[in-house]
Amino acid sequence: MMPYKKTKTHRIALLFNANKSFDREITAGIAAYLGSTRAAWDLFLEEDFRLRLAGIERWQGDGIIADFDDPAVAAALSRCSVPVVAVGGSYADEADYPRGVPYVATDNFKLIKLARDHLIDVGLHRFAMFSLPKARENRWAQERENAFLSLMQEDQMEGEIFRGCETSASSWDEAVQGQIAWLRSLPKPIGIIGVTDARARQLLQACTIAGIEVPEQVALIGIDNDPLVRMLTRIPLSSVIQGAQEMGRTAAHLLDQMLHGVRLGGTRIQVPPAGINVFASSQHQPVKHPHVMRARHFIRQYACQGIKTHQVAEYVGVSRSSLEAYFRQELGCSVHDVILRFKLDAAKAGLECGERSIADVALGCGFTSTQYMHLVFKRELGCTPRAYRDRALGETGAGAEAAA
Repeated sequence: MMPYKKTKTHRIALLFNANKSFDREITAGIAAYLGSTRAAWDLFLEEDFRLRLAGIERWQGDGIIADFDDPAVAAALSRCSVPVVAVGGSYADEADYPRGVPYVATDNFKLIKLARDHLIDVGLHRFAMFSLPKARENRWAQERENAFLSLMQEDQMEGEIFRGCETSASSWDEAVQGQIAWLRSLPKPIGIIGVTDARARQLLQACTIAGIEVPEQVALIGIDNDPLVRMLTRIPLSSVIQGAQEMGRTAAHLLDQMLHGVRLGGTRIQVPPAGINVFASSQHQPVKHPHVMRARHFIRQYACQGIKTHQVAEYVGVSRSSLEAYFRQELGCSVHDVILRFKLDAAKAGLECGERSIADVALGCGFTSTQYMHLVFKRELGCTPRAYRDRALGETGAGAEAAA
């Protein structure tokens, strides 16, 4: 009988910011790799590794996986003697990648292409992007801008980019007013890509303040598929799903190989997006009648508060029967159907987060009872809310459009 050989335990540092959705997904991918292999790692991580970056090159461990989107991280780890795997955004210029370090990248070009193609598919012909101010730590955002402009030039179209300013408590009003002024200056209807979900959420809020209908006048899509952002918006936000968990698994696999003597040098792997979660913010549907446009704008904001058809008619300023006739003519359905459809979309988004009970989701989405939401799910989707949540949480990118 052969003696049992104990697997060596390696001490690995994960330098990621737990406050960022993208970094959390990367970390989840690393955990998934460890759960599916015999690799034995003791993991060292901070909520925000940048608080402990000084002296990291002297860390007495076996390996590091780090977010290289921050130039300060790349500079600090260039002096490390342990194996390092970098994770970050893709770059068109080869010189922007770190030398001699295996690098796992999200494909910035494909992220933007998938978002823009979706906006084209819903019938839009004008496009813009809401980005971030230029800064060394925002290089990945500038790469997404370049991808957007390149796609627009290929189609011989003009694309507008607005960077706004960094938001803080002291500059919040100024930032919002700048966003509103930009939104009002744009030709309508228009599709706008937020460089992140957080930026798209800010623009969605600015549209609400300014009374700009989403998605009739402005259709919005973000990048990250951040469940927290979806919980913070009145109108559920469409978003491109980055392949962040796959990136984490790939980075862990590369480091595991390096720990066993494999030389990987400047290996570079680009991971495409996993798909799109499509919600109301980008579901543009050309509408000619202004009463229908105003009604849908009101419904998207207040459907989950349990509004009724007569309240929508009062907001628009027409009789209930007239509004019903306009909806039948324009959309081929009733006002109640549109309210219920929006509540259903909001419930799907709430269940996909996995952080709220089914009863809480039903209450928060304006259903009169859990039983009624159960009946609606069975009738419209062919499954119960519990089965929908289990499927969404059990499958990567469940319910998403396949990446092109």
